[in-house]
Amino acid sequence: MTNPSLLDRGQRAGLRLISKAGALPFLQNEDVRRRVEQLLRRGSASGFKAQIAVGRAFAKRKGSGAPARTTPRAPKKLFDLTPTEDQAMLQAAARELADEVIRPAGKAGDTDRAVPAEVRAAATEMGLGLIGVPTELDGIAEEHPAVATCLVLEELSRGDMGIAVALMATGSVATAIARYGTADQQATYLPHLTSEEPALAAIAIQEPQPLFDPSALRTTAERRDGTLVLNGTKALVAQAAAAELFIIGAMVDEEPRLVIVPAGTTGVRIEDDPAMGVRAAATGRVVLTDVEVPEENILGDDLDYRDAVRRARLAWAACAVGTAQAVLDQVIPYVKDRTAFGEPIAHRQAVAFMIADIAIELEALRLTVWKAAARLDSGKDATEVIGRARHLTATHGAQIGSHAVQLLGGHGFVKEWDNERWYRDLRGAGVLEGTLIV
Repeated sequence: MTNPSLLDRGQRAGLRLISKAGALPFLQNEDVRRRVEQLLRRGSASGFKAQIAVGRAFAKRKGSGAPARTTPRAPKKLFDLTPTEDQAMLQAAARELADEVIRPAGKAGDTDRAVPAEVRAAATEMGLGLIGVPTELDGIAEEHPAVATCLVLEELSRGDMGIAVALMATGSVATAIARYGTADQQATYLPHLTSEEPALAAIAIQEPQPLFDPSALRTTAERRDGTLVLNGTKALVAQAAAAELFIIGAMVDEEPRLVIVPAGTTGVRIEDDPAMGVRAAATGRVVLTDVEVPEENILGDDLDYRDAVRRARLAWAACAVGTAQAVLDQVIPYVKDRTAFGEPIAHRQAVAFMIADIAIELEALRLTVWKAAARLDSGKDATEVIGRARHLTATHGAQIGSHAVQLLGGHGFVKEWDNERWYRDLRGAGVLEGTLIV
């Protein structure tokens, strides 16, 4: 067939997701496989009706009725952070991807400042970027996805944080539009982000100034005769050079808001902006000079902007959990095998205490991240808990990376080992804004 129908394309998308996931070893269990197939079919069922615009023109489309939203998770009678079956399936799939595909590519991704093509292809086939999009919008989410997203980010970052950020940046844009967008915005942009070959996209909030405050943006969006005119510079934007769509943080009527800006809009210029860490995300600057977009490109309201900032900080904390776990997994066997003065260095009290500190700080951060995500999923205010997660990430994340470099001695300072990269990534997780949301 030279011109496959929409139904054919949707069926192939569903089969692609199921067959890829089915190749993972943990899915050889028949009951587990059946559950995953049910989960993945949710994302492909409504894809049969999707109409994808050609050429990423983001032509305006009219939505039908109210915007689709995920629903809060039913509260549990007892305090319990155990993942549900669906969450555990996604976590296991992400873990397999991290172990088999991402971890081996981490060094090359950092050196080349790019995600290897085969890694991105594998991640796209897994469909993990769809976990924040409701099923009726071609995603796989039925309930709020914060816990599921944190679990996936944790596992992917255990493979490599920079690659994880690059892989989930587009999914975060899809989540933002699904969560805050109008029906028209969902109909216009989401088909491009949930297709078999999704457009790359990024959330751009960070700006190139000291002590950046996301509530006091210097990027502005001035209203003029039904349009918004944007001026400013966004820094450390993931996959900026390749992105086809941005969600920009800007001041509108003296309030911080999110604005949808296609990368091809006149006045958008991309500059390279290499960072110390998360280098595989290929960060760049987005320079906006008299960029005009319709007023209807405003995404959500000022409260939604603040919600997105909080959710981004939680996402970065989840990434820090994964990388810190990679650190712990490496240093424990190392100090047991490395000998000095006739015995393993693990027998030294100072070494043992340092390992214990890593484990304690990691577990505290993980439980705080899970608690905050669980509150978000149940529709409760998680502001205070997210603040704690951010503080733990900024305070202890870099310390965990530093401890690992110290424990490995000379091995911790060379690129032959992963620790120097993990240290750089953990340092960024506590200071970066935007890019990801849960």
